[in-house]
Amino acid sequence: MKPKIMYIENKTERHSGLAWIGIAEFSKSGQTVYFDNKALKKLKTTGISGNHYNIETGEEYWISGVKKNGEDRHWAGGGKIMLDKNCIEEYLKIINAENIDDKKYIIVEIRKTDKSRFNEIENAELEFENDSREAMYWDNNRKKLL
Repeated sequence: MKPKIMYIENKTERHSGLAWIGIAEFSKSGQTVYFDNKALKKLKTTGISGNHYNIETGEEYWISGVKKNGEDRHWAGGGKIMLDKNCIEEYLKIINAENIDDKKYIIVEIRKTDKSRFNEIENAELEFENDSREAMYWDNNRKKLL
């Protein structure tokens, strides 16, 4: 998949967590999103309020395409969205606007992710209890793989 502008929100603060609009990169399978030096893997089932989790911290994230009306935050959420300065022009075209509303956005520079640092984590051989071969998943309540 080629990189594209996405809306990404940390759901640890429910609907008012840190949020970004920027260019995300994807793994070959599309199951992992690389953004701001994070690897965010798609959850097998929807989490408490996210659809991806950080493979290093277990934090849940909501990731989606940007909305044409510019209303990406959940209606119950709040806070400014960090907008990557490298995609302002393209984002303005998507939302059909001429200027960035400084009441809604903070302009930032988002780091490109070094995907190679996640290879070891994502390709590590999983340890199975009692030598069972059951599928593993992230349990957000226990903050560990099960």
